[in-house]
Amino acid sequence: MAKLFIVGTPIGNLNDMTLRAIDTLKSVDVIACEDTRHSLPLLNHFDIKAKLVAYHKFNEVEMAGKIVDMVHSGQNVAIITDAGMPSISDPGAEVISRCRELGVELELVPGPTAFASAITLSGIKAQGFTFLGFLPEKTADKRSLVSKVKDTGLPIVLYCAPHDLVKTAEFLYKELGDRTVHVVRELTKLHECVEDTHLADFHAEERGEIVLIVDASNEQNPLLALSIEEHLRHYFSLGYTEKDAVKTVASERNLPKNDVYQIAINMKPTSLA
Repeated sequence: MAKLFIVGTPIGNLNDMTLRAIDTLKSVDVIACEDTRHSLPLLNHFDIKAKLVAYHKFNEVEMAGKIVDMVHSGQNVAIITDAGMPSISDPGAEVISRCRELGVELELVPGPTAFASAITLSGIKAQGFTFLGFLPEKTADKRSLVSKVKDTGLPIVLYCAPHDLVKTAEFLYKELGDRTVHVVRELTKLHECVEDTHLADFHAEERGEIVLIVDASNEQNPLLALSIEEHLRHYFSLGYTEKDAVKTVASERNLPKNDVYQIAINMKPTSLA
């Protein structure tokens, strides 16, 4: 039975192409590329000769149906993007979703992603992070998105084009205040580097593909000054279920959920109000 293969490609260095990705792309009948002109040098480098079709953010809905039809007709199809994994700030999600809805078999052939590589190279110490991809173009949309994540206590990771770097830093300073920011550039390429700076006094080279990692706010959550029982009571008073209150308190205190749950069940029923 034919399949749709979701194939990751290098984010810079061609030697990061996996053997499985090469074998897969050589075996399929059709490769759907974000930009055939961009993908040709990669495919030619590995002597990959499959038929190419273009799918991108302007035709992805239309191409999703056509790709489903190709697979249903017995053709194996692979989707790739210009770099990294399909659907990670790149086209792909529409095609994958449509294929899942219509029962097309999928096979994932993973490859590198810029945000994961940037986090590793930066050396930040965090239990998690919030990934935003590229910010929306409109200021109101940017503000709405960033406002949802600015107080999570987690670093914020986003992609940025070099010509947008300074104005993006200025926008983030207005919305987040001063924070440390790690500017990761040219991943896996010759000039790969990390520059540490601050949003209030931002300076970084405006060149290459860029990942920004903005540290979490240094302001402590005032609820952390409470005991765990008081912290739980706060969320119970807001109408949280026991499950949601335990989950929230565990996350905010960076504690195992089971430990917080044990405290919750040991609290007297009258103390939960």
